[in-house]
Formats: sequence, C-alpha cells, structure tokens
Amino acid sequence: MTIFLAAVLGALLLVLHRVLVSPRRLARWVDESFVAADYGLVPREELDAQRSGPPPAPYRIKEMQAVADAAWEGHWQVAEAYVEAAGRDWDERWSRTEFLQQVASEDDAWLDAWRAARPSNGDAATVHAGLMVHRAWEIRGTEYADAVPRERMNTFRALLPAAIEQARQAAGLDPENPGPWVVMVTAARGAGYRREQFQPLWDGLVARAPHHYAGHWQGLQYWCAKWLGSDRLMRAFAEAAVRQAPPGSPLAGLHLHALEELAERTGASALPAGRRAKGLLTEVAASLAEVAPDNEHLPALRHLLAHHMVRTKMYAAALEQFRLIGPWCGARPWRGGDDPVRAFELARGTAAKLSGTGPAPRGQGSVA
Repeated sequence: MTIFLAAVLGALLLVLHRVLVSPRRLARWVDESFVAADYGLVPREELDAQRSGPPPAPYRIKEMQAVADAAWEGHWQVAEAYVEAAGRDWDERWSRTEFLQQVASEDDAWLDAWRAARPSNGDAATVHAGLMVHRAWEIRGTEYADAVPRERMNTFRALLPAAIEQARQAAGLDPENPGPWVVMVTAARGAGYRREQFQPLWDGLVARAPHHYAGHWQGLQYWCAKWLGSDRLMRAFAEAAVRQAPPGSPLAGLHLHALEELAERTGASALPAGRRAKGLLTEVAASLAEVAPDNEHLPALRHLLAHHMVRTKMYAAALEQFRLIGPWCGARPWRGGDDPVRAFELARGTAAKLSGTGPAPRGQGSVA
C-alpha cells in the first residue's frame, strides 16, 4: 500500500509540476539550465536551421545534376531512362517526374524534343501536363483566392482545362501509371471541380496507387475548407489515411498536415488536444517508425509530429521525436518567427523538462 501511495503521489506531483510551470519560467529554464546532451539531444550549438533533415546522399545529388545537365544539353534520353528506372514504385516515379518538371521549368526545349520523338511515351506527356499545371499556379500565386487579382485568376483558370486534357491523354498512353491522375487531381482543385466531378479522378488515382503520398496530399488540399471541402471532411480524409497507411509508407503523416491546415484557419488553441487527439498522434508515430530513414517526407513529418506532441502535452513521446530529428531545425513549426533555432530549442527543452524522465547521469546521456 505504501508503494502504491508513493506512486500515486509521485504522479500527482508530476502533474502539478506541469501545470504550475509558467511559460516564462520554462523559457528561462531552457535558456539558463537546459543541457540538451543530458537528454540524449544534439547540443544547441550544433543545430542547423538551413534544412529540415539530412541532405540527400551525394550519389543522388550527383545523379540528379547529371540528369538535369544532360536534358538541358538536349539529351532527353537520359531523363527518359531516369524516370523509367523507378519501375512500379509509384511514389518514387512521381518524385522523379516532379524533378523533371522542375528541370523543364528552367528550359523545356528538351521536353519538346522528347515528346516529338516519343509521342506515345506516357512519362513525357505526364511531365508536360504537370508543367502546364505548375505554370498556371505560378500565374495565380499562393495567396487566398480573394487576394488574387481577377486577371491573374482568370488566366489561371483558363489554363487548367488544357492541362487536365493533356493529363487524360497521358493516362491513355500509360494506363497503369497513377502520375497523370495526380496531375488531374491537382488541377481539378484549381479548376473548382464539384465533388461529383472530382470523385472519378480520385477513384482513378487510388485504383492505380491506393497509398500514393503526393496524390493524397493533393486530395487533402481539395477537401480542406479553403478550397472545396470543410474542416470536417478534411479531418475525416486525413484520419482515414492514418488507418489505411501500409507499413513503410509515410501516408499517416497526412494527419499532421491536416492539423496545420486547421491551425492556419482557426488558430492553434482551437486544435483538438484530448484523448482521441493523442491517440491519433500515437498512431502516426507508430506508423512513421516503420518508414525508411531516407524517405524524403520523413524529416518534415517528424518535426510536425514533435510540435503537435508538445502542444498536446505528450512530452515523453515528443522528446523521442526530437532525438530522432537530430540537429535539423529548418522546418515549418519553427520557421514562423525570426529565430527557428530558438523556437526549436524551446520546444525540445519543454519536452525534456516536462517529460518526467529527468536528465541522464553525466556520461550516459550525451550525444556522440
């Protein structure tokens, strides 16, 4: 009984400590007393606000630069081989397709030559369709609709039907590839497709790639309130992604993007923080734990996860995410102010202070 009472008292004291520590006192503790290495974290002086995660492997950077250089020199065959090398890994194939769109946005003469030489090549047609959407969006800009000048908005909307038609043709050239359907789903949002118009496009995408990450991100944008959905529909879409995410896929992270969309509209104080919200974050963490460390989406998702775990007072779980993040702090949750290093340090210091774990003995909690 004595042991039981001691445990209850300890838990109560921990709760009281969390409640009574004011943000100002906590910030002062982080500034004056927080030693990151004592909690298994990278020291502050090693933090890097330029990136959200480690750079791609040198061989990948070299490969991509070689593809771009060859394309700009007119050797479109290198670009064709690059995208085909992804095979039926549809997420990777889309990543390579997007890269070729970026290359073509600088100079698209090689893309025109590719399409002329290979009129039945679905990848070339998909890159072209995606480039059309990209150029339309450049004209529109990223502002909310009511802030976009009418002339720019009219031009934007006038360009999208041709992009959708080009994507349909690409889908006919390569029926198994979900890439053209990602382009159509993206353009449909800008074109203001009603739900009955959008649904066949979505069905076409998931029939080919049920867990396509980029496709689902575009779907989330369609269903958010600032476009053609609502907060309820967006959250339902994102929560379904958490349930459906297969092992190794970052798809569950879509829930974190939904929380960011909601915070942008309603403010962080209106975000869910109860038992159900914490349960969803726990599910997301478990799913992301199975994603390959070099997945391009993982670093940004870990930052969002850590941020929302701190927000919902899941301090011990947040601390583990900060350990996995390492020195990188150039990510969305911390870039909102003038000093991302300071914001990141305060968040992980808060997690450390209130996690209940305490610092490790000297020599045991340091980071190599």
